[in-house]
Amino acid sequence: MMKRSGFQTVESASRESASRLIDARIQELGDWRGEMLSRLRALIKQADPEVVEEWKWEIPVWSHNGLICTGETYKKVVKMTFAKGASLDDPSGLFNSSLEGRVRRAIDFREGDKVNEKALKDMIRVAVALNTSKA
Repeated sequence: MMKRSGFQTVESASRESASRLIDARIQELGDWRGEMLSRLRALIKQADPEVVEEWKWEIPVWSHNGLICTGETYKKVVKMTFAKGASLDDPSGLFNSSLEGRVRRAIDFREGDKVNEKALKDMIRVAVALNTSKA
């Protein structure tokens, strides 16, 4: 669907391009990391249907009135880094990486890890609320 203004057309094309790049990353991984990244992506979209997918720093990025989180893939982990994680309550103890940072917090998922879907969606919603409250 094309938008009317030139800026909106470019923005829509950019979003579609980012989604295609994320699709390609998932495909190229072709192992548990691709499956995990795909699952995390789906949970992000379920938690925030208005989320914007972006491709920055050669990684998937999800935003809503500011950066929510990134989805980095490494040899042994899929790392979900929350841009303002240090400001988020974590009653379920999801954060297990970058705990000393003053701003970011991350969740490292390893092969075979179970995802606490409810807690993760709640965390995403709280991150969105934090971004929205400052917008």
